[in-house]
Amino acid sequence: MTKYIAKRLIMSILTLFAIIFVLFVLIRIMPGNPFPVERMSAEMILQKRLELGLDKPILVQFADYMSMLMHGSFGNGTSLYNGAPIKPIMLKCLENSFKIGVLSILFGTLVGLVIGIVAALNRGKFLDGLCTIISILGVCIPSYVFMIFLQYFFSYKIPLFPYFFDPSKFLSSAVMPALSLSLFAISTVARFTRNEMVEVINSDYVKLAEAKGLYGFQLIRRHVLRNALIPIVTVIAPLVVDLLTGAMVIEKIYGINGVGKLMVDAIAGQGVDYNYVLALGIVFSSLYIGVMLLLDILYGIIDPRIRLAAKDG
Repeated sequence: MTKYIAKRLIMSILTLFAIIFVLFVLIRIMPGNPFPVERMSAEMILQKRLELGLDKPILVQFADYMSMLMHGSFGNGTSLYNGAPIKPIMLKCLENSFKIGVLSILFGTLVGLVIGIVAALNRGKFLDGLCTIISILGVCIPSYVFMIFLQYFFSYKIPLFPYFFDPSKFLSSAVMPALSLSLFAISTVARFTRNEMVEVINSDYVKLAEAKGLYGFQLIRRHVLRNALIPIVTVIAPLVVDLLTGAMVIEKIYGINGVGKLMVDAIAGQGVDYNYVLALGIVFSSLYIGVMLLLDILYGIIDPRIRLAAKDG
């Protein structure tokens, strides 16, 4: 198991390094100006480029940037927040997105699993059809439309929750964006859980267990759910990253100072802030690679055959 994890860890580090290099080069060769040109003269822009080392060869710039990353810094912005250091601002936005994202993941995964299990155990019946309709609606309705619907009814008509995000009232403020973000997760997890469990229930080894007198919860826990977990975990992994890094439209609508909103501000502000775009791209990539690494490890725990196959390969 140690060799299996070490191999996956090395591959993840190399992949992240390649992504950082590609992102850095693409952002550096993009046309345009990273500074608010409306407020700066040509001389000021030239001076700023010299200060940031943008006149150096691109490989030298990349080496300097990697050295800065190794020291735990993302540098300063070029147009956002008057060129303040990126790290503290981004960490605060990540904190807000993570808190809401964790709530969305927990709610979406748990509700999706319950709906999927109920549908699978009642396949072909009324509950199966009802759960399928819920899953389809969850996929078809965009999260921001559901967000506006919640705002109208539970902030305007029935003022139970704040209309906009209030950090001082986090729990009440987080309910509506968390529900909105979890809608797609619920429908996706429910659909995959239902399909995988139906396939496992119809398998020969489950029919053999039933013939031996194993029924109900024990049969589901020991044979059905465990064998259906790998495809379910696979579909949950990318959803985790999406929810943890926030949704740009949701954060804009609800006024959440998260990484989704920060990315929009970096792109749509006065001059594209390439340093923020690069830093956020690195964070998003790191999260995705980290989650996929954890997924590989879970594969090895859930199904030892995967670990043995990797060892033989």
